[in-house]
Order: sequence, then C-alpha cells, then structure tokens
Amino acid sequence: MWDVLFTNVHLATMADGYGEIRDAAIAVKDGKIAWLGPQAEMPPGVLATTVHDGGGCWLTPGLIDCHTHIVHAGNRSDEFEARLNGATYEDIARAGGGIMSTVRATRAASEDELLRQSLPRVCSLLAEGVTTLEIKSGYGLTLESEANMLRVARRIGRELPVGVAATFLGAHALPPEFAGRADDYITEVCAMIAPLAAEGLVDAVDAFCERIGFSHEQTERVFQAARAQGLPVKLHAEQLSDQRGAELVARYHGLSADHLEHLTDAGIAAMAAAGTVAVLLPGAYYFLRDTTPPPVAAMRTAGVAMAVATDCNPGTSPMTSLLLAMNMVCTLWRLTPLEALAGCTLHAARALGREQQIGSLEVGKRADFALWRIARPADLSYAIGLNPCRGVVNAGVLRSPQV
Repeated sequence: MWDVLFTNVHLATMADGYGEIRDAAIAVKDGKIAWLGPQAEMPPGVLATTVHDGGGCWLTPGLIDCHTHIVHAGNRSDEFEARLNGATYEDIARAGGGIMSTVRATRAASEDELLRQSLPRVCSLLAEGVTTLEIKSGYGLTLESEANMLRVARRIGRELPVGVAATFLGAHALPPEFAGRADDYITEVCAMIAPLAAEGLVDAVDAFCERIGFSHEQTERVFQAARAQGLPVKLHAEQLSDQRGAELVARYHGLSADHLEHLTDAGIAAMAAAGTVAVLLPGAYYFLRDTTPPPVAAMRTAGVAMAVATDCNPGTSPMTSLLLAMNMVCTLWRLTPLEALAGCTLHAARALGREQQIGSLEVGKRADFALWRIARPADLSYAIGLNPCRGVVNAGVLRSPQV
C-alpha cells in the first residue's frame, strides 16, 4: 500500500542526462520514493491512499538553491541608485554603506523581525519549485547576532515547506570593532563555532577568502576549527582574484567552492580530485557587471560538478528566482539546459552533502518534486519571467506553488 501516487506525468529523473520517462507514474511511502517508472508497468494490485493526476506535467526533483544569504534585514537599493548616479564604492563606504549597512540593520533586528523580512524572499523561491534552501549567516559578526540569523534559518525550515541547510559564515567581513585586527576577529570566529554547533544551528562552515575578505591563512584557521567540530566546509573562492581558495577548500575535502570567476587550472585540478562542487552564481556576476566568467569549459573537461544558485543577498545579487539563474548560466556562460537543471538538483544536493537524500528521482530518496506545465525540461532554462510551476511536493505532500 502506497501513501501517494502521482500518475499521468513525464519524469526527469536526472539519471543519465535528464533521465526521461514519459507517460509515467511515481509512488510515495513514508515520505520517500517507493516506485517510479512507465505508468503501464505499475505493479498490479498495488493501491495508494491518495492518487494525484499530474495532467501531463513534467515532474522533476524539487529544485535546490544551494547558496543564499536570504536572512538579513533591510536592503541596499539606495546604494544601487547612488552608484548609477555616479557614486563610487569608496563614496558609499565612507557614508556608512556597503555590507556594514546590512550588518547594522541585521544586528538591530529581532529574530521575529528577521523572519518577517526574510519570508517574502523565501516564498518567492518556493513558488518556483524550490524544496531545499541553503541559508548562510554572516551579517551579524558577533556570536549573538550570528546565532539569531541561524535560528531564523531553522525557523524557516520548521514553519515553511522547505528543507533548510544552515551555514555559518562568520568569516564574511571584518566588523568595525575589529578594524585593523583581522587575526583577532578570526580567533573570535573560531570560538563561535563550538557553541553554535552545540545548539544544533550549523550544518556547514563557510568563509570569504579574498583580498577584501580574509587571507588564505585566516581561512584555514576557520576550516581547522570547523573540522574540530566535525563540520564540513565550503568557501567563497576566487570571485575577485585568485587567492588559491579552491585549492584550500579541496584540501579539506570541502563540499563546494563558490563564485570562481578567477579559478585557475590548479584550482580546477584540486577540486576535481577532491570531488568539490563548483557553485556558479550568475546573479552577482550580472549585478556587478563583471566581465570575467568562470572557466566553465575547463571545469566541464575536468569533470568538476557544477551547481547553480541565486546567491540571494542585498548587496550583489538581490535575486529570488532560481529559474532566472538557470537562464543566466546558459546565456552568459554557455551551460546547457541539462547542465543548468542538474546544477539546481543533482549537483546542488552534492554541494550541500545531501546527495543521498535529494537531488534526483530514485527509490529511497526523499519525495521532493516539482510539477511543471512545460513541453520539455529545457523549457525551465529557456523562458524568462514565466513561472510554469503547477505544484510542489515536499516529502510526498502536494502543495500549491504559492505559500
């Protein structure tokens, strides 16, 4: 006896390409996939408590946004306008803007206020078939404020139909109270990891390794502290310059290296050897009007798995559409539609260390699906501004795209 059966669907299982199974059905038991295949080959005599007619929709794994900064207070549209009226980044920073404006707003907000401001952004993603979401801290930069952000991330996972992976990003920026004392701040960051982990707030640890962020050596200190707590690591790497961050995170068998516009052949080789996923973030590239694309062709040749994410954040990628990110990686960087969809399912799951639970349609995996009114899976990367999502399934429970 199955709990739920979806009939009259076409499946993109993401096994061996799209893994298409037309005129198919998929069954759920205890929140996991119990059977899938051509509808004509369903086991005889097996019943389901609930049967949903998919109406000829395509059914894919639920989408996974594996890199976001979606929990924060305030926005920076004033800076966006100022830059377009001629202000420089230095002008904005001198006026108290930039990332520190978000830090001040986030520090001042209660947990409830952070949740209230973050929910519309999360719901925008959920309306496009997202069933799993990574959420980073990094706008608190004190133990108390970082914990508040991570508690909100956990609340989102409890209060909305979405799985949440919470990432501690204390090494995001140098707070003003530590000006000129980056090593001292990294000591503080390392000390934060144990209490946050003890509260169950952290699934992974991230850092920003960059000339305007933290050095290779400082980043490694954070990784060592994460390893001491048994936590996996990931890294904002090679976005603005080559700091050999990809090589560092690969040496720690990190889940992912993210951005990677300035990734070198040595970094690619290290990631390929370690199985570290490349997370591509076209929103920041677009918003910053960057002109150096990540080396997609070289990563493809080396066999580096490429995930795709929104990088939703108030400063460089105020984007809440994973479908738009899929179009961007195809249009800007020439990923194929298959690579884009795999980047938001199969490889995004790997970037979170959850590939055994989600990311493809396989018996035993969590029954997280999205149903789409499309002619073929490539449509998801093709159209801009159209949301063809007709239903979302979380652990076998069907819901409307709108939450």
